[in-house]
Amino acid sequence: MPVILPVASDDPDAAVILEAAEMLRRGLVVAYPTDTVYGLAVDPRNRDAVGRLFRLKGRPETSALTLIAADLSQAEDAAEMTADARRLAARWWPGPLTIVIPAGAAVAIEALAGGRTVGVRVPDHAVARALAATFGFCITATSANRSGGTAAIDADGVEETLPLIDGILDGGVCRGGAASTIVNASGTAVTLVRAGAVPWERVLESLQ
Repeated sequence: MPVILPVASDDPDAAVILEAAEMLRRGLVVAYPTDTVYGLAVDPRNRDAVGRLFRLKGRPETSALTLIAADLSQAEDAAEMTADARRLAARWWPGPLTIVIPAGAAVAIEALAGGRTVGVRVPDHAVARALAATFGFCITATSANRSGGTAAIDADGVEETLPLIDGILDGGVCRGGAASTIVNASGTAVTLVRAGAVPWERVLESLQ
């Protein structure tokens, strides 16, 4: 059974967040609430932890993981913020916009599925940001579900779907809704990767 760590979604207890962060440092998988659904955190620099996450989800190793950062500065520790990425981050972070940019050397190649870019966002959720901040590096952000299944919006859903998970930060029910919009800002022009909570037209407007 997973370790359940109850936490206030708007004002998370630092000791609880630290316990979850210590689990990540040991290579374990911890579910946590975000501004959309529950996500699954591991240290993206730890190859063994990344492999554990893929196996837990039944996720194809050819499918790259995205990351959550506590803030822009932490995002810069894991990836290269292009000029377009900075403009998008200034407008949409914290919020449901994932920006694909060149990955830094610290991120395990397994997390990138052999590629050279990584999707990063800063979520509009205190628990998710606190976990990344306390851990000291970006955390993975893949949804809490078996690959292809429905993402969990509460701790019970996480445990039911992923009974072998190591820990769950129980911050109550997430609001659900559309997943984050994913855009690629690693090249000369920003392109849409996945439609989501932020309309593509508004993304384009923010670049003008």
